[in-house]
Amino acid sequence: MKKLINCPDDVVSEMLMGIEKAHPELIYHREVEVISRREKTVNKVGIVSGGGSGHEPAHAGYVGYGMLDAAVSGNVFASPSPDRIIKGIQEANTGQGVLLIIKNYSGDIMNFEMAKDIAEMDGIEVEVVVVRDDVAVEDSSYSAGRRGIAGTVFVHKVAGAKAQMGGSLQEVKAAAEKAIEHVNSMGLAMSPCILPGVGTPGFVLGDDDVEIGMGIHGEPGVFHTNVKTAKEFSEILIDKILEDYDYSDSEVAVMVNGLGSTPLMELYIMYNDVEAFLKEKNIKVYKSFVGNFMTALEMGGCSISLMKLDDELKELLDYEADTPGFKVR
Repeated sequence: MKKLINCPDDVVSEMLMGIEKAHPELIYHREVEVISRREKTVNKVGIVSGGGSGHEPAHAGYVGYGMLDAAVSGNVFASPSPDRIIKGIQEANTGQGVLLIIKNYSGDIMNFEMAKDIAEMDGIEVEVVVVRDDVAVEDSSYSAGRRGIAGTVFVHKVAGAKAQMGGSLQEVKAAAEKAIEHVNSMGLAMSPCILPGVGTPGFVLGDDDVEIGMGIHGEPGVFHTNVKTAKEFSEILIDKILEDYDYSDSEVAVMVNGLGSTPLMELYIMYNDVEAFLKEKNIKVYKSFVGNFMTALEMGGCSISLMKLDDELKELLDYEADTPGFKVR
């Protein structure tokens, strides 16, 4: 195993220290592994998200103007504890309430809900939305229903913009729920990843094997196949999304998300084929995002996310965002 780390037990804290030093507009709260905006926006709904580390730039990389107010990090691929989440809620709160954006994994839901209950006992109004964008599965042993994957970033963007524009807690929650309703994702894995404290791959794929629908922690996918062209893979992923949700004659936002080790060259090749395939289906791309947005350490592969747009979602997607991992100007 070759990794640019010091001690496997310290990777999360040292990463967050590095984020704080590289981005002085953010502050790292030691002991609880929380990154928050150094200067709070007065009288604004707070937005908090988080989860296990190893998916960078998610989630700490999305703290900043127009997106999150705080991000809570767990250990690698492990949910953050309630005490960490409570700190995130406290840092995001300015008196207008806090929205928690949770990916649909049982540990995250349990711990975020527990933190919500404790925060409410302290007088903070808290609402929750749960992202379930992965169309690969209806159920799995890792979650009660669909998993939350890269489409979560669209939810961060929409909710963060609505909050920054002065929306109430219920308005921000409604915007986030609209984004969740209209976003769907599907991914593929071409190589495994290695947890820093383990030193061996979390799963095994043969030289010619590709797992379609694998989750961002190595959860099982839908089926194995052999290596194909980017065009063939694009059609497989898009077909699965379109089977699940009707995007006919609509405008969409598209995200081609790398899982950690796939070069941008290949991601842009995938986007080229995705855009052409959507055009054939009379689906117009309004806005596109290509890069690493929700990774799985150094896993090879990518995911595709589509979000169907209306006028409100377009406005919120276009609204300025300035974070380490996501910028719109």
